[in-house]
Amino acid sequence: MEKEIKHQAAAENPEELLDIKLETSKTSAAGIPGVMAAMSDVFEETGAVRGLKALFHMNKKGGFDCSSCAWPDPDDERSAVAEYCENGAKALAEEATTKKLTDEFFSQNSVVDLAKLNDYEIGKKGRIAQPVYLAKGASHYQPISWDDAFRKIADHLNSLASPNEAAFYTSGRTSNEASFMYQLFAREFGTNNLPDCSNMCHESTGVGLAETIGIGKGTVTLDDFYEAEVIIIMGQNPGTNHPRMLSALEKAKINGAKIIAVNPLLEAGLLAFKNPQKLKGILGISTQLTDLYLQVKINGDMALLKAIEILLYEAEKKEPGTVFDTGFIQNKTVGYGSFIEQLQQYNLEDLAIEAGVPLSQIQEAAELLKHRNRIIICWAMGITQHVNGVDNVKEIVNLALLKGSIGKKGAGLCPVRGHSNVQGNRTMMIYEKPGKRQLDKLEEVFGFKPPREHGYDVVDSIKAMHEGKLKVFFAMGGNFLSATPDTNFTAEAMRKLKLSVQVSTKLNRSHLVHGEEALILPTLSRSDKDLIYGEAQFISCENSMGVVQMSKGVLEPVSNDLLSENQIVCKLARATLGTRSVIDWDKYAASYDAVRDLIEKVIPGFDDYNQKVRLPGGFYVPNAAREGRFENTDFAGKAPFTVTALPKHALAGDEYMMATIRSHDQFNTTIYGLDDRYRGIYNERRVILMNEKDMEKAGFKEKEKVDLFNYHGGVERVARLFVVVPFNIPEGNTATYYPETNVLVPIDSVAEKSNTPTSKLIFIKIKKHTPQHHDVEMQTQ
Repeated sequence: MEKEIKHQAAAENPEELLDIKLETSKTSAAGIPGVMAAMSDVFEETGAVRGLKALFHMNKKGGFDCSSCAWPDPDDERSAVAEYCENGAKALAEEATTKKLTDEFFSQNSVVDLAKLNDYEIGKKGRIAQPVYLAKGASHYQPISWDDAFRKIADHLNSLASPNEAAFYTSGRTSNEASFMYQLFAREFGTNNLPDCSNMCHESTGVGLAETIGIGKGTVTLDDFYEAEVIIIMGQNPGTNHPRMLSALEKAKINGAKIIAVNPLLEAGLLAFKNPQKLKGILGISTQLTDLYLQVKINGDMALLKAIEILLYEAEKKEPGTVFDTGFIQNKTVGYGSFIEQLQQYNLEDLAIEAGVPLSQIQEAAELLKHRNRIIICWAMGITQHVNGVDNVKEIVNLALLKGSIGKKGAGLCPVRGHSNVQGNRTMMIYEKPGKRQLDKLEEVFGFKPPREHGYDVVDSIKAMHEGKLKVFFAMGGNFLSATPDTNFTAEAMRKLKLSVQVSTKLNRSHLVHGEEALILPTLSRSDKDLIYGEAQFISCENSMGVVQMSKGVLEPVSNDLLSENQIVCKLARATLGTRSVIDWDKYAASYDAVRDLIEKVIPGFDDYNQKVRLPGGFYVPNAAREGRFENTDFAGKAPFTVTALPKHALAGDEYMMATIRSHDQFNTTIYGLDDRYRGIYNERRVILMNEKDMEKAGFKEKEKVDLFNYHGGVERVARLFVVVPFNIPEGNTATYYPETNVLVPIDSVAEKSNTPTSKLIFIKIKKHTPQHHDVEMQTQ
């Protein structure tokens, strides 16, 4: 029985499904239905008065940043009414809820009982109202004082044989101030084990861009979208994942931009947008967004890019100096000759087949780009979460370099980040591989010697837990178990820890799969007031385009027993390091201005931090590539073209490629509801989207129940009981929601160089559901 419960806690495998309802997919995003869905969630969780107050202050001057995606606010429009989207409102409803988990809740609900719930049910329980502790062998979490909690963590940390037996994970929600103090504590303690959520998403972007343009960030501003001639959106679904981006795309279209969408799935948010802030949108009239939709195969992007580049090169040969920016190439790049030499080895027709896109459509794309150079290329996980994810990013850079589309108005590179401060975390040195210059600066400013050896990223941390090399795991936010690959493997790893600690606002599955001892430390949310000794504090975050802005909560916290992330870090550091620390942790726990003064001394570009962050629009972090300067010491200040290889995917006759995706009713691992309105799927998440021809070949019918298998490395991984849903997706390709199918993502299937899990390309087999197999598995796990 114990093993059965452990299996349920690690990866939900229900014995029955809900009554799924299917409709025709939508052809546009947002509109009044989006407004109604958002308002319904907010008012249900918070009540009208509390909810309206919060909405009025979200993403506005003097208010707080949305805790979901990192899309920027307009520089000069932050005071606009309703500067938020449906998913932002749902994220607010989750954190501003008045439901709370008190002592009584934890005494009445054992870990075993809670583990039987699905992720949606767990998340809807409410805010955690006080610190709780799970003793070794105990069945229930019980209340613990903050002082006792810090003392218990400190005792574990100080008893380790080496600081490297601890890891300190960071979620993208964590503020600049808390992130800086967190890494400072970890490094004074003696480790660079600082895995973060970026390891699982845009790490391939950071590596690819740093090795080419000299900085691991995008180069555009929001205003560039309004001046662009062409916007390419690759491996990204803005209607669900970054809905506020739709307003920028609409404005770009009005200004004359052409939009090319590249995605295996036909997505409503890439087709059209009903802007609910305009009369046209209220009346249900859409703005068509995409001019050309290239429905590539999963990971067909590299072949597509190379095909476009060949067509542009052929056009350049016919009209020298009119297609490529030859001056830019000559003065600001290296490696053009080798790049072209390799490009000429490919056959255009073969590339079209590999991409899964008709050659005529690729020619149309090249024609749109041929005589335009104000080009923005956007991308997200559909590009980065592949074995060749870093090379995918570098090939995007190649195309931009050919056109000279970096460092000029209306042009540039735009990796769209998926969490509100994941980029700021990295700026604040949340990184397991810090540079020598960064560590030298820490030593200069603080006087202690930070560790120099690289630490563990997410995948390496999981493996180290499994091998007994990690004893203490501290998570600053997030839902580590549900976010990570190979769920059962990760669960086994986490259970080998001596102590697991989660800093959280709400209950999640990572609280139910734990070390020998476990602690949950409840923290303030973005919308909560943060008062210290009666003085209101504010935090700051960096968005996808490098703007740092202040964020100040306005709601009364649901409990008086919550601490901010920064206070948790500082109090833990004091308890752990005691008199051997050279840092006045009490000072920085009491004043975020004091923390920002520290950041100013260490992080380049944060001069006058406390003054600039108080400006209405905040300030931009320095970005040389945005100005057309490539601070890449390996290539004397020039950006290199990269010679990349074409990925090859050989499928067995009964194999499919699977990509994990979000539904419209979730943000990362937070499940807002069971509907995916845009894709026409209601009341169920355990679905697999398939091409109808594949269904016919395999003998599957609509709504048929199936089991999914992966055999990477000779290990059988199984996700039981899914429903087949016909969808507009290329043959041989399938899609499923995460975290339900993270159990199929192998721990050893990672991107080269970045070590990012390949969640966008998993090879699977699909078999008709066999209930007795499920029962046997549940009994033997």
